[in-house]
Amino acid sequence: MAPSISSTTIANGEDSVLTEIAAVGNGIKTHSQPPYAVLDQPLGTKRHVRIICIGAGASGINMAYQTKNFLQDVDLVIYEKNPQIGGTWYENRYPGCKCDIPSHNYQFTWEPNPNWSQVFSPSEEIEEYLEHCVKKHGLSRYIRCSHRVVGAVWNNEKSIWGLQIENTESKVVHEDWCGFLLNAGGILNNWKWPDIPGLHSFGGNLIHSANWPESANLKGKTVAVIGNGSTGIQIVPAIQPEVKELVHLIRSPTWVTPGAASRYPSLGGAEMPDIFSEKQKEIFRTDDTTYTAFRKQVEREINSKFRMLVNGGELAEKARKNAYESMITLLGERAADLGHKIIPDFAVGCRRITPGVGYLESFSKPNVRVVTGTSIKRIEPNGLVMSDGELIEVDVLICATGFDVSFAPRFPIIGRNGVSLADTWGEPKVARAYLSLAVPEFPNFFMFLGPNAPISHGSVFTITEYVSKYIMQLITKAQVEMIKTIHVKQQAVDDFSAHVDSFMPRTAWGGNCRSWFKRGHADGPVTGVHPGSRVHWFHAMERPKFEDFDYEYLNGNRFQYLGNGFSTREEPGCDSTWYLDEMAPRFLYY
Repeated sequence: MAPSISSTTIANGEDSVLTEIAAVGNGIKTHSQPPYAVLDQPLGTKRHVRIICIGAGASGINMAYQTKNFLQDVDLVIYEKNPQIGGTWYENRYPGCKCDIPSHNYQFTWEPNPNWSQVFSPSEEIEEYLEHCVKKHGLSRYIRCSHRVVGAVWNNEKSIWGLQIENTESKVVHEDWCGFLLNAGGILNNWKWPDIPGLHSFGGNLIHSANWPESANLKGKTVAVIGNGSTGIQIVPAIQPEVKELVHLIRSPTWVTPGAASRYPSLGGAEMPDIFSEKQKEIFRTDDTTYTAFRKQVEREINSKFRMLVNGGELAEKARKNAYESMITLLGERAADLGHKIIPDFAVGCRRITPGVGYLESFSKPNVRVVTGTSIKRIEPNGLVMSDGELIEVDVLICATGFDVSFAPRFPIIGRNGVSLADTWGEPKVARAYLSLAVPEFPNFFMFLGPNAPISHGSVFTITEYVSKYIMQLITKAQVEMIKTIHVKQQAVDDFSAHVDSFMPRTAWGGNCRSWFKRGHADGPVTGVHPGSRVHWFHAMERPKFEDFDYEYLNGNRFQYLGNGFSTREEPGCDSTWYLDEMAPRFLYY
C-alpha cells in the first residue's frame, strides 16, 4: 500500500531541498509582486522548467525522445516502477501475449522497424523494440527504473508539484519536485482480482494474467481460465496443447474476428502473412519506398475501421454478418451447442475487438470444456462452486479478469485546494477529462491516454506521439510567455463531456454490452474511447485550443515576455526573413 501524503507536506516548507529549488530554480515569488519592469531579454527566450514523467512505457519513452529533440532548456526525469522499461510489454508475459495491431504500425514514426517477425508481434519482441529505441537514441539518461511515484501534491504558493518517490529495491522514499507533471502510467495498468467469494482460499496455483509468474508450470494439469476478454482469448489457445484439461468460463459473449488480418495488405497485393519471411524483411530493410507504402496501406485499413462502428451504416451490418459467419465456421462442430451462447447480439465493436487466432478452434479440442450460462458462486480450496451447485475441481486458476478501469490513480495525486484525483474519478463518479489529457484543479498536469483517448482506434504509438506534441506546445508557451501555471477550464471539460455523451449513442461503443469502455458496466457513460475516428483525433490534436486554458503569469503581466524589443529570431545565425517563405502547416514552436 502506498504511503499517504498530506497536501501540507510540501506547502509547509519543511523540506529544505524543495524550498531551495522552488525559490531559485523556478524563480517564483511568494511575496507581493514588484512594480512592473521590462525584462532585458529578447522575445522567444525560454525559461528553464523541470518536468517529471511517470512511467517508461511507450508514452514515457516517446516523451524522452521528443524532449531530447524538440524541447529546449528543460530537465526531464522519468520514474519507472519496474526494474526495466517497457510498461505493458514488460509486465505482461502470459502465454500467447501479443499485440492485436499489425506490427509494422505498432511502432514509433521516428524508429521504423522492418524486422518484425509476425503480423501480430509477441510481447517479448515489442519489449525488445522499446529497449532498442531507448539504447539507440540515448534515452536512458532520462529514466530512473525501480522508482515508484507514491504521492504528488500541488504547491499553490510555489506553483510546483512536490512528489514522493520510493526506491522499490531499497524501499527508501525521497522527495522531488517539478514545474510540470506528466502521467504516462498507462490506462490498463492497475490489475485487479475478480470479486468472487473465497477466491484467495483456493489451494492450488492462483494466477492473474497481468502478474504471470515465471515459475508457472501448467503441463499436465487441470486449468481453469476465467474471462474472455482479449487476454483470455490469447491465453486459451496458447496453453491448450500442454494442459491435461482446460475449463474456460465465459460470462458474456464477445466478437472474435481472426479473419480481419487477411484484409491487411502485404507485398505484391497478396494477403498479409502470419509470419514474415526473410525475403520480405530484406525488402523492407533495403527498399524504404516499398516499406513506407506498405505501412501507409496498413494504416489506411486501420483508419477505415471506424466507419463500421457507426450504428445503422452499411459497413456496420456487413461487419456483423462477416463476423457471425466467421465465428460459426471457426467453431466447427461446436457451433450447434455454443454458437447461440457466445456469439453476441450487440454490434461488432461494442466490446474491444480481438483477432483471437486459434481461440474458437480450440473449443473443439478434446481437453477443452467451455462453461456458459452458469456463474461462479464461490471458490473453495479445491475448485469452483457454480451457481447450479456443480463443483469444478482444478489445479490452477487463471484470472484473465482485467484491470481497474476507473482511471483513478493508484497513488494520491492532490491538486489545488486539496482536491484528490482519486476522489474526483473513483467509483461511482465518472472520469472526465479535456481531450483525454487535462483535468480542472490540477495545474501543469497532463496525461497520456486518459479518459476518452482513442485507445481502441489503432496503434497507441502514433497516438502518444501526438499527445506529446500537444503537451510540448503548452510547455513551450509557458516557457516563452512567462506563464507559471496552465490549467484547463471547467467549462471546457463540461462542454467536451456533453459532446462525448451525446455522440456515443451513435456508435457500437454505446451499445448494451459489458465493456471496459464503460468502466466494466453494460450501460452508462463511455469513458474509454474518443468520440470519433482515429483521423478525427489526429486532426483535433494538431494544435492546442489555447483559449480553453487559464493562465497565471510569473510577474502578473501577460506581456512581460515581449522583453527588450528584440527577437531571438534576429540573433546571429538565424533567418530573420523566415516570413517570406511559403507558409506550410506545421507544429508551432517559438
